Amino acid sequence: MRIYSIITIIAILTVLAGCGTSRKTGAGETAIAAAKEQPAPVDTVPETAPFGNAALAGKEESESEAATHVWDFRDATTWLLGDISPERLAEPPHASWYLEGYASYNPDPEYLEQLRKIDISDLAVTVVLGTWCPDSRREVPRFMKLAEMWGFPTEKIRFIGVDINKVAPLDDYGSLGIERVPTFIFFENNLEKGRIIEIPVSSLEQDSRDILEGKYEPINF
Repeated sequence: MRIYSIITIIAILTVLAGCGTSRKTGAGETAIAAAKEQPAPVDTVPETAPFGNAALAGKEESESEAATHVWDFRDATTWLLGDISPERLAEPPHASWYLEGYASYNPDPEYLEQLRKIDISDLAVTVVLGTWCPDSRREVPRFMKLAEMWGFPTEKIRFIGVDINKVAPLDDYGSLGIERVPTFIFFENNLEKGRIIEIPVSSLEQDSRDILEGKYEPINF
């Protein structure tokens, strides 16, 4: 009888211990349920790309700090979007690549002279670039150096900046059919005459000459 009583007491204690564990589990489930009501990390879209310069957004730097700062151009805080002026490319943070690329490029004099003989009165150029794109950062300063030495007016060059998805916040942008950047589109009397896509076939000056003379054969990607 005593053994039976002892067994009964042990059984009761076991049940009570299980309820305690159950109560704790219930509290945990409540906490989990509350956590589930919070937005998941993947549902929270950051305002800027997480590459490193976002912390600098809104922070003013001195000229010396800006000159020595190493920028990560994949960061959305550095992107130029929509219609942009070429003057903005010569300002920090883009001056670091723009001015160096501009100064170091020397167009071929032979093709430069041929371009100077072409009537540019009815010509215009649209340059679509991504400041996050290494090809854009290489070719756009070179094209601007070419345009100056050629004598092509800057006011006849339209610059459009796009994001990493090749999208620009402009109503007329979709009609350009941009797939790669940079893209240089030449227009004559508002009609497209040809385009250099991403990298020149030969050189910017030779490709430009060939487009304007109807001799250009673009790269097939």
